[in-house]
Amino acid sequence: MADNHQNLRIFSTCPQSKDVPADSYLSRVGEVARWSEAAGYEGILVYTDNGIVDPWPVAQAIVTNTKRLCPLIAVQPLYMHPYTAAKMVSTFSYLYNRRLWINMVAGGFKTDLAALNDDTPHDDRYLRVTEYATIMQRLLTTGEPVTFEGKYYSVTNLKMTPPLPPENALNITLSGSSPAGMAAAEEIGAVAIRYPKEPGEEAGVPAEAQTEVGVRIGIIGRDTADAAWRVALDRFPEDKRGQITHQLAMKMSDSEWHKQLSAKPAMGADGAARGVYWLGPFQNYKTFCPYLVGSYEEVSDLVADYIRFGFKTFILDIPPAQDDIEHTAKVFEMAKAKARELEVAS
Repeated sequence: MADNHQNLRIFSTCPQSKDVPADSYLSRVGEVARWSEAAGYEGILVYTDNGIVDPWPVAQAIVTNTKRLCPLIAVQPLYMHPYTAAKMVSTFSYLYNRRLWINMVAGGFKTDLAALNDDTPHDDRYLRVTEYATIMQRLLTTGEPVTFEGKYYSVTNLKMTPPLPPENALNITLSGSSPAGMAAAEEIGAVAIRYPKEPGEEAGVPAEAQTEVGVRIGIIGRDTADAAWRVALDRFPEDKRGQITHQLAMKMSDSEWHKQLSAKPAMGADGAARGVYWLGPFQNYKTFCPYLVGSYEEVSDLVADYIRFGFKTFILDIPPAQDDIEHTAKVFEMAKAKARELEVAS
């Protein structure tokens, strides 16, 4: 799905171990990875938190089941030293000649952080991530011993062996929903990922942004809006228990993007508040991003707007089936054509 004119990068998301039986999880990961590669995606996001398996072996399963797909591995600084993470990137390159992306995780679930005895304030977590990523980048790009002195990490004459070849250069994504996150992304040259707003509210990439900005969304597109909504409501039915869990999670979270999405009015499953932009899955605690639901024409109109607004990286939700990726491909092909037409007209 690469586009030479608009240079879009599309990522899918890997299934989580908590949602798939252990005896079929590896095969499921391989299956979704192959679907994603066949669709021409850049890569696939692999989550990390205290309640799921470690992302690095999952990334290995992705690499061994594909030829070029790039795992986008979530890295939580509390789990490993930056040298260890850099060594893993170097090792993947050496063993598989595969480029990796890293999704730097500044925070996480509050209960996870508390269990790890971490009470670092929100903005300071982005300082920690900046130091972490800086050490990784210097180890993987300079080829020279690295000395770094920061508030959270210090290294002296540390060198990476084996070195990382330029063709497998590291790329990083980072949440850019808060000012601290955006500033950190700009400092380390990461793609700042945020959650797009609904039509009429989204202003696009800020004019002052010093780095690329991408978005995280789910997409359900079909021939007609009714067909799309039948799929959406079957996949994400209204769940009172999920809504309560969501409300409790909001009280425990200091995530800027979580607060922004939660400020929106509740969208029930009866269709009363339907639009292309839908927060039902998020508000029922089924996923953590807004969904675009409707006909190919409707959804591609909104995706075309996001492209025109300057978003070039799209991280999509977990695909439940291969045909879901195929439907999404139609949306993006139509959206890219519309965005080109609007650019020419302007």
